[in-house]
Amino acid sequence: MESVRLLPAPQSIRETGLNRNLVENLAVKALFLYGDTSLSELAERMCLSLAVVEEIFAFLRKEQLCEVTGMAWGSHRIVASSRGREQAIELLGLSQYAGPAPVPLESYVLRVRSQSIQQTEIDAERLVGAFRDIVINEDVVARIGAAVVSGTSLFLYGPSGTGKTSISECIPAVFDDAVWIPYAVEVDNQIISVFDRSIHRPITIKRPATEEEIDTRWVLCQRPRVVAGGELSLEMLDLQFSSTSRYYMAPLQMKANNGVLVIDDLGRQRVRPEELFNRWMTPLDRRVDFISVPGGRKFEIPFDVFVIFATNLDPSQFADEAFLRRIPNKIMIGYATPQQFAQIFRKTADTLLLDYDDSTIARLIALITGVFKRPLRPCYARDILQQISWTAAFRKEQLRVGEKIIEAACRNYFLSDNTSSDI
Repeated sequence: MESVRLLPAPQSIRETGLNRNLVENLAVKALFLYGDTSLSELAERMCLSLAVVEEIFAFLRKEQLCEVTGMAWGSHRIVASSRGREQAIELLGLSQYAGPAPVPLESYVLRVRSQSIQQTEIDAERLVGAFRDIVINEDVVARIGAAVVSGTSLFLYGPSGTGKTSISECIPAVFDDAVWIPYAVEVDNQIISVFDRSIHRPITIKRPATEEEIDTRWVLCQRPRVVAGGELSLEMLDLQFSSTSRYYMAPLQMKANNGVLVIDDLGRQRVRPEELFNRWMTPLDRRVDFISVPGGRKFEIPFDVFVIFATNLDPSQFADEAFLRRIPNKIMIGYATPQQFAQIFRKTADTLLLDYDDSTIARLIALITGVFKRPLRPCYARDILQQISWTAAFRKEQLRVGEKIIEAACRNYFLSDNTSSDI
């Protein structure tokens, strides 16, 4: 992984780029919720330098919003005063956000652009390695490599069960660098939560003991990987307001910035493809998105996302030419050849610790194509061997994958169409 440029910590409220009232109010809420705490502990929880928190403390003390309870390791210990508690309760009624201090929108925009996914160098060896666990044509890998280098978008289409989702899941492994993700972003004194532990994977780096203090409002993470399936709705692409916590959470594409966003099984979502395309026509074309805040004001953020659309449907059936032009990379993923199917079978059987021989693979291919009249979908090898693994687990014995077991698994897997007498 490339060396990462660390971000120096602001040493004053002015240097945070935030409105003074916002920072002070955040401290009042944090002090109320955390109780008796030292200034160094408060600095850690707010992800601010001790110098900034000492500046806040001077204000809190002057306004009688806190009381000093003692000293700890050269740092004041403080607690919210009765006046401070009253103000905190009032502030929490407006917004319950009391986490790390946000970064200004301007800083966020500059940071996203400076670590754009379009500026990442793709190593050919790492590209091939990303797909080592699946069976895929070298030509397809090369085409995916070109698409990833573009940092724009990719349409993976073809029949169901051909491995489009598996390919999509491998693509994020192509990237071997890190990006800074903010805990939250401030827009018009509104705090928008961005960092999501279900999406963002923090990276720990060693720093010299003499290194200057860094801005911990930012978390160093692997490039994000976000997958949206049938649950995707238009609401998820705009700010999401929690009526309970009373603050905003970033939309899906904002959480995915500087990373990969997979729209899996396109055409099966709660939002119609046409609506999704209309919503993202400008972002895909201009690489910017517009998000609305209360009152109707819109603000602009980068749309720095490598978007993968995976679908079993014919793209031309639900996307017009204007939209398809904005997806510069389109790759058809077809059925497996007998040789590829055999490779998939071997890989899966080895993973499941199942014993087999090549005659069994030939028999399975004959059953699928001849008896059940199905094409060789790559998923069949995995699914049928999984059936056998379940049977072995139920019987509590090691099973050898022979012809009879393969035939039984096929009967259990495929819909009955009066073919059982041919097995």
